[in-house]
Amino acid sequence: MFAGVADRYDRANRILSMGVDVRWRKAAVAFAGVGAGEEALDVCAGTGDLTCALRDAGARVVGSDFCPEMLAHAVDKWPHAERPRYVAGDTLKLPFRDDSFDLATVAFGIRNVEDPTAGIRELARVVRPGGRVVVLEFCRPRVPLFRSAYMLYFRRILPRLGSWITGDRAGAYEYLPDSVMAFPEREQFLELMRDAGLVAPKMKVLTGGIAALYRGEVEERTN
Repeated sequence: MFAGVADRYDRANRILSMGVDVRWRKAAVAFAGVGAGEEALDVCAGTGDLTCALRDAGARVVGSDFCPEMLAHAVDKWPHAERPRYVAGDTLKLPFRDDSFDLATVAFGIRNVEDPTAGIRELARVVRPGGRVVVLEFCRPRVPLFRSAYMLYFRRILPRLGSWITGDRAGAYEYLPDSVMAFPEREQFLELMRDAGLVAPKMKVLTGGIAALYRGEVEERTN
């Protein structure tokens, strides 16, 4: 499904979000508190937008995604000498040793993982104690009038527009709102992070509740 929209995925994101998704990723980098020289892992990296934003902030980044066709578009976003390293990999079984990174991120991808709690737990495994896991994911507005208008767009207009922009025939943009509506958000997602072993989880709601940032810390491990 994702391979089928890879060629026009970035264009669709810019149009469907009216460019707001770029600001969301910058907010994710700020929320993560990325420092120059830190080692970061970005999973479900897709075409590399968040991976590149982390690289812009000075991190040494590895981008990982299950879909090689998406990663093929990510590699062209940086000159070769400065390009983040990209690895085709399953978020539920990452090809990295324990404590390999200072932080791990995932943008709009954790709801696509078969077992999101296990996925967050796997991110925590590869992050060093004291490091952090940051998630950017869609959310549902709660202000009644705004919620009604947004849900009309999200469930009725966006799927048709997304399919038209990308030429999608596999139902990717029908899947998008369905997956968001079924996914835990806000306090429920903070509880999911706790279940995955992260501590001190916190969140920041973006753009009236259309998206949210979540951050949890990796605690010291005991033998």
